[in-house]
Amino acid sequence: MENRREKMRMELNVKYMTRNDCFTVGRKITPKGIMVHSTATPGVMAADWFSRWNKSYKAGETNRQVAVHAFVDDKGVWQYLPWNHRGWHAGGAANNTHIGFEICEPGGFSYGKGSAMVGYNISKNEAYFRKAWQNAVELCVMLCQKYGLTEKDIICHSEGSKKGIASNHADVMHWFPKHGESMSSFRAAVRAALNKTSAPADVPSAIQVGDVVEVKASANSYYPGGSTIPAWVKTGSYHKVTQVISNGKPVVKGGKTCVLLGKKVDKKKGKETAGIMSWIDVGSLVVVKSSKPPDNQKLYRVQVGAFSNKGNAEALLKKLKSAGFTDAFIK
Repeated sequence: MENRREKMRMELNVKYMTRNDCFTVGRKITPKGIMVHSTATPGVMAADWFSRWNKSYKAGETNRQVAVHAFVDDKGVWQYLPWNHRGWHAGGAANNTHIGFEICEPGGFSYGKGSAMVGYNISKNEAYFRKAWQNAVELCVMLCQKYGLTEKDIICHSEGSKKGIASNHADVMHWFPKHGESMSSFRAAVRAALNKTSAPADVPSAIQVGDVVEVKASANSYYPGGSTIPAWVKTGSYHKVTQVISNGKPVVKGGKTCVLLGKKVDKKKGKETAGIMSWIDVGSLVVVKSSKPPDNQKLYRVQVGAFSNKGNAEALLKKLKSAGFTDAFIK
């Protein structure tokens, strides 16, 4: 697969290991958590792992059956498996539920007995550690937003071992404490970053439900870390916005505020047909026809019922919205 880079503070490079047996098996998962690993291979950086692991065990090209979703270093992230692909990283049941990524360890030291880092220079490696740490935090933020997770859904390999869902490994708790960190402080950093990247309630106001939009020709993915936009989505039709908030908040994916595209609209005839139903970054859209009335236009509201039972009101609200009256509300 061709490498592509997403524009974000954390540089995300995507290059799938299509020769790796884990990729060719093609099993999918619904991610329920994130597992943080570290490589225990001093000096080998994220981009270097492609040539090491893009090999087939079945074909006799390697003696290991292993694959993680991504590697992280001080420069950024290299994604080697689709996020919803079942990886071979945990050595246990967490493979069925968790996205796994490895933080690359700097060079200049070796491993002694067990997980002892012999000759590891803490002060010399502090700058590297902080950059890699930050990239790992930002990757977790992106994945949490993409799959509706929180910092509570993040564990390291050693924590997974204690839970009985991963093999007996010490990472990352053999390394993080050397820099005064732990998985608790890592999760706290992810939580703080998630709070900062939560978009304010008025962000999507420029695009409203019912707007007809065009996807920009320059847009490559639906949102950072999302799937590639097919050419026909950008050239074949306009699209109608069907949702701008969820649970009272804007929807943020990959750090970007997104809206849901519904029906396709023929560019010439205006005919509406079944749509793609995909969330997309608002920055990738151009409004062709706004559903918002001019500022000087009067609005009239219609009350469709009065109820003493809230459940009955909510049932009617649901019917109205399913019928297309997406601005309906209960007062």
